[in-house]
Amino acid sequence: MYHQLELARSGEALFKVRGKYLGWVCVFSIIIAYFNGAMGPFSSDGANLAWFCAAFAVASAGALFRIVTSGHAALGTSGSNKIGAVAAELNTTGTYSLVRNPLYTGRIINFTGIAMLSGSWVYAALTLLICILVYERISVYEEEFLRIEFGEAHSRWAENVPFLLPRLHGWEKPRYPFWIRRCIKREEKKIMWLFNVVVGCDFAQRGFDPAQLPDNMIWYYLWAAVFLAYAVSRALRKFAGVYDNIS
Repeated sequence: MYHQLELARSGEALFKVRGKYLGWVCVFSIIIAYFNGAMGPFSSDGANLAWFCAAFAVASAGALFRIVTSGHAALGTSGSNKIGAVAAELNTTGTYSLVRNPLYTGRIINFTGIAMLSGSWVYAALTLLICILVYERISVYEEEFLRIEFGEAHSRWAENVPFLLPRLHGWEKPRYPFWIRRCIKREEKKIMWLFNVVVGCDFAQRGFDPAQLPDNMIWYYLWAAVFLAYAVSRALRKFAGVYDNIS
C-alpha cells in the first residue's frame, strides 16, 4: 500500500510536466542522429533503411493508438490539463476495453519509435525503459484518482483490463462517436513533432549540410504538407476559436 502511494506521489509530479517529454525525446533523437551519422545501427545501407522504416512504423503506431483514443474520449477528461487528474466519468470502452491507460501505452510506443529514428538502438532501449518507469508512475497516480472517484466500478474494470500492456481480446465499441476536432486539438502537436524528428534526424545524419540533401525529397515534402496543415489548424485555433470549450 505504501509503495503504491509513493508511486502515486511521484506520478503526480511527473503528470504536471508530462507535456515537456515529447520535445526532449525529439531533440535528443536529432542530436544523437548527428553524431551517429546513419539511419540505423548497422553497417549495411539496406539494413539501416529497414531500421528507419521500422522506427517510423513504431512511432506512427503509437501516434495512431493515441489518435483513436483521443477521438473517442469522453468529455471532462484530463486532456492537456497540467494541474491534476480529471474524469467526469469512467471510460471503459474503445481502447480502454483493451488497456486501462491507452494514451500512455501509445506514448511509450511513439517515443520508442522516435528514439529509434536517431539510428541508435541504445538510445531507443533507454527511452523505452525510462518511458515505462515514468508512465507507470503517472498511470498509478491517475488510477488512484479513478479508484477514489468511481470505487467499485473501477475495481471491476481493473480486474479484467491490463494496466499498460494491451490485451488482444475483449474489444468493446466506443461509447462516443469519433470527434475530429478534439482529436486534432489534442494530437496535432504530436503529429507535427513526429515529422519534425523524421526530417530533423535525416538532416542531422547528413551533417546539417544542405548540399547533402537526398535526391528523393518525399519526406521533406510530407513534412511541408504536415506543417502547412498544422499552421492552418493553429490559426483556426487562435483566430476562429474552433477548439474553444473542447477538453
